[in-house]
Amino acid sequence: MSVLVVGSIALDTVKTPFEEHADLLGGSASYAAIGASFFSPVNLVGVVGTDFPAQHVEFFRSRQIDLAGLQTAEGKTFRWSGEYMLDMNVRETRSVELNVFEHFTPALPDGYRETPCVLLANIGPNLQNHVLDQMTRPKFIVADTMDLWINIARPDLLRLLPRVDLLILNDSEARLLTQQTSLIKAGAAIRALGPKYVVIKKGEHGALLFGQDQFFSCGAYPLEDIHDPTGAGDTFAGGLAGWLGAQDGPVTFDLLRHAVVFGSVLASYNVEAFSLERMRTLTMQDVDTRYADFRLMQQFELID
Repeated sequence: MSVLVVGSIALDTVKTPFEEHADLLGGSASYAAIGASFFSPVNLVGVVGTDFPAQHVEFFRSRQIDLAGLQTAEGKTFRWSGEYMLDMNVRETRSVELNVFEHFTPALPDGYRETPCVLLANIGPNLQNHVLDQMTRPKFIVADTMDLWINIARPDLLRLLPRVDLLILNDSEARLLTQQTSLIKAGAAIRALGPKYVVIKKGEHGALLFGQDQFFSCGAYPLEDIHDPTGAGDTFAGGLAGWLGAQDGPVTFDLLRHAVVFGSVLASYNVEAFSLERMRTLTMQDVDTRYADFRLMQQFELID
């Protein structure tokens, strides 16, 4: 089955204490679509400007990503610039230029409306709701969000939550949304708002998965070198959704445990180079090898 990915496509400038690179392929939809493409065919919906490099379009195509939903608008592509501190968990946004993304309204081609698995990558919840209004009975819906939308678009976000099967957000966002200091309480409180499942990301400390009376804690793969954390969470979400999209039958908690680990594996590879460069050389054999290592480190049994 295929996966529909809707979100931002950007050109990023990223600075770390050791390197700085400009005009990198970025945006939530870019990372998520590439991550999902390791497991499932992907239908991508987003907008770029007339300055968007053809090499990035060819990269999407090389991953067998369908681009019928990729809009090209007159003007410049969304641009973001950020700087990471020595602690790579700490990032400062230096500039944001929305450009053509400011007036983006996702329009689904007819062939996308029945896509079984949907990933609403990190965009405004009003746009995420607009996408679901165009869908026809998707099998499973995953949504990502962030602190900005919790602060400025809470009503739209609260309207979205009962419509999705899985919400993904990080630990500080979970606390902001629920006003709970305990992540266990926060996970339960978010489920009460509508999603059947919740994943709370904890960066280098892994992720927590919540279901009804079910809980799973997934550690992060230990890395010696982290070059660029940008897009790690979006790659995680894409890997998770892509793996789910490749499965038959209903989505269960056990399947989600499996998907969370595969998402973590993809994210661990993504941070090994700037932008999506590591994804260009990554193979499924690499993914399977690290997944096997993950199983040994986690010391738990996943379904085969």
